[in-house]
Amino acid sequence: MSQINVILKEKVENLGAEADVVKVKRGFALNYLIPKNKAYEATQGNLRHIESLQKTRAVREADELEGATKLASRLNKQRLKFQLKTGQGGKAFGSVTVKDIHESLQETDRQFREIERRQIELKKPIKQTGDFDVPIKLHAEVTAILKLKISAKDTSHEDDAAQSE
Repeated sequence: MSQINVILKEKVENLGAEADVVKVKRGFALNYLIPKNKAYEATQGNLRHIESLQKTRAVREADELEGATKLASRLNKQRLKFQLKTGQGGKAFGSVTVKDIHESLQETDRQFREIERRQIELKKPIKQTGDFDVPIKLHAEVTAILKLKISAKDTSHEDDAAQSE
């Protein structure tokens, strides 16, 4: 397979950011990157324009870092509350998952809507009551800690009432 060097004009997932010179397959460059105006061929003349792209990249990255820092400070102050149904002996039914945390964040504040599920770093679902700290990776350099309070919602009395009817 022949490969070609291209200069990226914008951030491309799993490839690089603007001003990066990357080697890709010729077909990918000619059929996708160049026609979609995401890159241009790395010729001697085009390599001179990298400096302006690098300035654009630096500004974008600084803005992303600043936004992530502000969002992290808001998330660090945030505390979400969940209730787990429990039966006799305090055994929990169900758990608090990444999906539950994500949905609760979406409902809490408009700014939290830009957080994606994959950014929430919950290793496994929470199946017990108590206080928990969940890291949320907002940026390569910024991680916020979200505090969760999980309390018990006793369902054993509800079951007794339903059976007596």
